[in-house]
Amino acid sequence: MIKSSLPSRGIVVRKLSLFLMLSIATVMAVAQSASIYDFTLKSIDHQPVSLKSYSGKAVLLVNVASRCGFTPQYAGLEALYEKYKDRGLVIVGIPANNFASQEPGTEEEIKKFCSSKYNVTFPMMAKVSVLGDDETPLYKFLTDKSANPQIGGDIKWNFTKFLFDRNGKPVARFEPNVTPDSPQVQAAIESALGQ
Repeated sequence: MIKSSLPSRGIVVRKLSLFLMLSIATVMAVAQSASIYDFTLKSIDHQPVSLKSYSGKAVLLVNVASRCGFTPQYAGLEALYEKYKDRGLVIVGIPANNFASQEPGTEEEIKKFCSSKYNVTFPMMAKVSVLGDDETPLYKFLTDKSANPQIGGDIKWNFTKFLFDRNGKPVARFEPNVTPDSPQVQAAIESALGQ
């Protein structure tokens, strides 16, 4: 009788099970420890912007579009930014063309539109995808209910807003129909700035 030098099937299964459990635990630990500070986007001028550069500030991330019924919210976002920027709020506009192709322009066209029509001075990023197969990693993180039960869930439309406190912890999510000047947004920002 010839003895095989291969490990028994039971040993292989146990080792594979252990490997899978350790891999899942590692992924879960990373997902739980991740924060917005772990992500880098490109500015509207194509320069890398680490969200860590906003550490110590309250951050409002907003997926925006130029041809949307909610586009006039740019004015409210700019007013909010002007009101709170000296107290530590930064608003980050993140153009996306995921909904009815309402942001078809180039970064240069988006920048020109935002500055000429709404006098936007808050930071604007390059266009990304906020859902689907090409979803940017930041939005995978934001919408992951296991990593962010308070704010997770698919993006439903343009002008969804995510608010983070000065430590990068999620404070609130506001759907597109909640305007920047609404009492609930203002109260949440006041709270985030106070932390």
